[in-house]
Amino acid sequence: MSATPQKTTAENKVKLSDIAKQTGYSLATVSKALNGKADISDTARRTIDKALKDSGYVRRISPERRQQTIEVVFRDFETIWALEVLRDIIRETKQHGINVMVAESGDRQHPDSAWVEGLIERHPIGAILVFSNLTEKERYLFKSHNIPFVVFDPSGSPTLDDLSVQADNWTGSVIATRHLLELGHKRIGIITGPDEMLCSRARLDGYSAALAERGIPTSPELIAEGDFTTPGGYEGAMALLEDERNRPTAIFAGSDLQAMGVYEAARQLKIRIPEDLSVIGFDDIQTSAYMGPALTTVRQPLQDMASTATRMIIDTTEGRQIQKRVILSTSLVVRDSTRRLVRP
Repeated sequence: MSATPQKTTAENKVKLSDIAKQTGYSLATVSKALNGKADISDTARRTIDKALKDSGYVRRISPERRQQTIEVVFRDFETIWALEVLRDIIRETKQHGINVMVAESGDRQHPDSAWVEGLIERHPIGAILVFSNLTEKERYLFKSHNIPFVVFDPSGSPTLDDLSVQADNWTGSVIATRHLLELGHKRIGIITGPDEMLCSRARLDGYSAALAERGIPTSPELIAEGDFTTPGGYEGAMALLEDERNRPTAIFAGSDLQAMGVYEAARQLKIRIPEDLSVIGFDDIQTSAYMGPALTTVRQPLQDMASTATRMIIDTTEGRQIQKRVILSTSLVVRDSTRRLVRP
């Protein structure tokens, strides 16, 4: 049992069997609600929780149960981007003597319920969630067990009460597109991320806003949806470049990994970068500087994002006031994959 009862009088203790009788639920259901199990209804959970509070039953986590660990969950762990984020989280936690546990959800937007239940049982000092927000039930479980969580680069819009950290995706996309426009490009393709992800929509909106500044309408034929992976970038680039007469002169890839896919598509189509096609990415992962040619990209401050998310967990645990929503600035890194458009 992960909680201990608080005395209501000197002689009396609240018993779970009393809560079961009071609420009409079984002892097993009361125990599940108390220990954060997911396989009970929201109605039962709220009713039992209220009865526990009204009766003076207080959840207590014994000091030895709280692990000096932060759990980090990724949708997958197959990309350089994920490795860089993890490296930067570890760099920060080491300074505080905190361990890191990593989980893979296998879902772009949400962890599976088994991971959530397991985390409640392990009771780390906090969790960093690299995906969209939790469900209301899961948010309740985290908060009722005093486990703070930070949504890192959220896929959806965080609630006002959630802790979150992200980059300024809209501004980053604006400066990337402006860079291409200043080089004389007007027919600029974009390979986005998944439409349901907040950062992807922000980058597309920034691209459209920069075009609108020059009076250039957004053309659907120049937009390809990707998934922030290299294969997705390759497929998007092939779709944009297959019609030789209507090819864009530049492509803004929504991530550096997608830019790698653009490079491969250009190689297969015998399109030279940057002579025939300018390419710009987003993230500035380590390998972008070593691509051939070196990739012009938007630097997403991954190290600052990772350290900020980690400190938000630590500060919350230690009772300090923090800013709940942090948006960090992006910047342009100009290398060799973009050049001024030269018309014959």
